[in-house]
Amino acid sequence: MHYTGRMARTIDLHFLGTPGVIATAVVPCDGGVLLVDPGPSSCLPALTEGLRGIGLAWPDVRGLLLTHIHLDHAGASGTLAQRWPGMPVYVHAIGARHLAQPERLVASATRLYGDDMARLWGEFLAVPADALRPLTGGEALALHGRAIDVAYTPGHAVHHVSYFDRTTRTAFVGDTAGVRVEGAPVFAATPPPDIDIAAWLASLDTIAAWGPSSLFLTHFGAYDDPDRHVAQFRDTLVQAATAARDLLRTGGDDASLVTQWQAWQRDDLRARGGLDAAIRSAESAAPFDQIWQGLARYWRKRVEKDGPGVLHTPPA
Repeated sequence: MHYTGRMARTIDLHFLGTPGVIATAVVPCDGGVLLVDPGPSSCLPALTEGLRGIGLAWPDVRGLLLTHIHLDHAGASGTLAQRWPGMPVYVHAIGARHLAQPERLVASATRLYGDDMARLWGEFLAVPADALRPLTGGEALALHGRAIDVAYTPGHAVHHVSYFDRTTRTAFVGDTAGVRVEGAPVFAATPPPDIDIAAWLASLDTIAAWGPSSLFLTHFGAYDDPDRHVAQFRDTLVQAATAARDLLRTGGDDASLVTQWQAWQRDDLRARGGLDAAIRSAESAAPFDQIWQGLARYWRKRVEKDGPGVLHTPPA
């Protein structure tokens, strides 16, 4: 192994041939490295080449830290755990059940992506039960000389966790702090079915309480302005939830609402300084129709619980 140092490195997975969409964090530890969010199996060649580029090979990997089990973050986990027995996979306990028996997860994703499943994500194999390290949040992990705290950070997904490396004070936050690709402002990825705005805002408080010096976003990479970033993302998340609420109140049909939302999302990113090429990359990271589907489901569930008056109240 030739890679040395304390700070995490970024490997660009070049998702669908596009740079700056999905990142894997490479965290050095005693005798090797840890990987945060290895991405989908379709990107394994890029991940392998990225490791090679910093003097690493798969036997150097001491474990996988998954923020959550969405395919763009964790799809390769089963392939890797089966190929390299003994590689532990850290994941929230809810997600661990789905990784051990992925049939329901694959069926749900197939309903969303249809015939594009293989092209987008590649194979999704089960993680062997003895490789899984279920988490609930609150753990203090001692991993090959690295002290890493775990927090439960739902909102984007009910099984989402974030990791805090005490050595570098870097928080690895998956999708909890949004999507921020080069040339575009931060925005919220809100795919169905788990979006919970109140829980999400509380998760941002949890991350801020760590006092990180940097954030690592799977979409995309490390940022050294955590206070500013979290504040901006908090505002953006509430703004998006409010816009979705207001759009639902118009009562349009689903196809029309999706089209209007996609236009709103692009206009919002442009108004906040986003470049058109960057906005296209952002949509590769978080398809805008899925953003709408998640927010619409969130509001419809609230209406079912509390009545239509909810559509006239703040998001959280």
